[in-house]
Amino acid sequence: MNAPLSSARSKPTDATIAAITAELARRYGDRVVTSTAVREQHGHTLTWVKNQPPDLVVYPRTTDEVSDIVKLCAAHDVPVIPFGTGTSLEGHINAPFGGVSVDVSLMMRIVAVHEEDLDCVVEAGVTRKELNESLRDKGLFFPIDPGADASIGGMVATRASGTNAVRYGTMKDVVLSLTVVLPDGEIVKTASRAKKSSAGYDLTRLFIGSEGTLGIITEITLKLSGIPEAISAGICAFPSVKAACDAVIMTIQSGIPVARIELLDEVQVRAVNLHSKLGLPESPLLLLEFHGTDAGVKEQAERFGEIAAEFEGGPFEWATKPEERSRLWQARHDAYWAARGLRPGAQSVATDVCVPISRLAECVDETKRDILDSGLIAPIVGHVGDGNFHVQPLVDTDDPAEVAACEAFVDRLVRRALAMEGTCTGEHGVGQKKMKYLEIEHGPAALGLMRVLKQAVDPLNIMNPGKVIAF
Repeated sequence: MNAPLSSARSKPTDATIAAITAELARRYGDRVVTSTAVREQHGHTLTWVKNQPPDLVVYPRTTDEVSDIVKLCAAHDVPVIPFGTGTSLEGHINAPFGGVSVDVSLMMRIVAVHEEDLDCVVEAGVTRKELNESLRDKGLFFPIDPGADASIGGMVATRASGTNAVRYGTMKDVVLSLTVVLPDGEIVKTASRAKKSSAGYDLTRLFIGSEGTLGIITEITLKLSGIPEAISAGICAFPSVKAACDAVIMTIQSGIPVARIELLDEVQVRAVNLHSKLGLPESPLLLLEFHGTDAGVKEQAERFGEIAAEFEGGPFEWATKPEERSRLWQARHDAYWAARGLRPGAQSVATDVCVPISRLAECVDETKRDILDSGLIAPIVGHVGDGNFHVQPLVDTDDPAEVAACEAFVDRLVRRALAMEGTCTGEHGVGQKKMKYLEIEHGPAALGLMRVLKQAVDPLNIMNPGKVIAF
C-alpha cells in the first residue's frame, strides 16, 4: 500500500518558540522550563545516541492540560515529544526538530483500584514501583517488570515487557483501555474496563507501542494479578551459553510455567559480581523464579533441575529468603549499569532482538562468536523465556574504527534475528536507531500502511516526529 508522504519537518523559528514559550508560561507559570540542563535531561542520554534537546519542557498535571498544550502546539505547528522517566534506549525522547517536551511526571494519581475485577486506573506518570507499593496490601501486583522504574505511560508507549513476560505477557496483554490526547488536542478513550470486546477497531493496541508518534497517553486501565502464594528463585550455572539456551528451550517446550528465566553470559556475570558485590559463578548463568502454591513451586523447580542436568547445568541453587531474592533480582535489574563498569569511560550501545524460542540457542551462540571475532566487550543478558536477549557493546566513541566495528556488529545482529524470523527489537522499541530495519522486517506494504495511519492521525507530523516512521 503506497501512502503519500508528508513533507519533511523543519524546526520552528526562534520567533515561534518564543511566542509559544511565553504563552505556556502565562498559563502554567514555573511548570514551563527552558534551562539548558533540564532540556538536555529531556533529550536522549543513556546510550551513544546523540542528545537532541527540546526547546522547552512543560509539566502538565491533568489530561485537560495536556490537551491544552497540544492544541497550542498544533496551532503553531510545533513538535510535541512525550516524556515519562527517560529510560528508553533508542532515542525515543530526542527532539530532532526541536519543540515541546511534555513531561507527565506530575500526573501521578492512582485513580481507582477495582480489587474485585483485578484491574486499576492510573495516570501516565505513575511508575511501576509506585503502583506495586500501593497494591501490596491488597494482595495484588502489576506484573510487567522492565527493570527500570519506568512510568506506566512510557511502558505502554514502548510496548514494554521484561523479566516476567514469559508468564504474564507484555504491556499489550495487560492494558484494557487508554485515554489519549491526539495530535489536534482531542481526547479519546479507546475502550471500557471489560476484559474483552468485539466493538469496533482495537484502538487500544494501535497506541500500545506507538512510541508517542500518534498521541500522548495520559491514563491507563491495567489488568492486575494476585500475589502468588509461594515464590521461589534460584540460579543455575552452565558450561556454555548454548547449553543454557538449550535448557531454556526444553523448559518452555515442556510446559513448565516458569515466571522468570533470565540469561547472563559469563561477561555479564563478572560485571554483576563487581557492581553488586555478589559471588555468582562466573559462567553462563540462568536466574529463575517460580510462582504458585508451595507444592507447585517445588514441583516446577525439581522438573527444571532435571532438565538442567541434561545439559550439564547445575547445581540449581535456591535463594529461599525474600531478601535474597530481592538482592538477586536487583542485581539483574542493575545489569546495564554493571556492564558499563567493565570499561569506564566507554559509551554503552544497548540493543536487543527477539527470535522464536526454537532459534534462541543458535542466535545467541552465533552472536557470541561474532562478539569474539569483532574484538568487542559486549555482555549478553536476556529474557530468554520468550526468545528476547540484549547485547551491550562498550565502545570508545573517539575511535572511528571501533565505532564502525560496533555499528557493523549491531547490523549483523539484527539481520541475523530477522533471518531467523525474529524481530529487530523485542522490547526496546524502534525510536531513531531501528527505523531502517522496519521495511526489512515488515515489508513495504505494511510499512506503507503504518505511514497511512500516521498521516491520518497526525497530518501535521508534530507528534514525536523523526521516530518509527520515516517520511
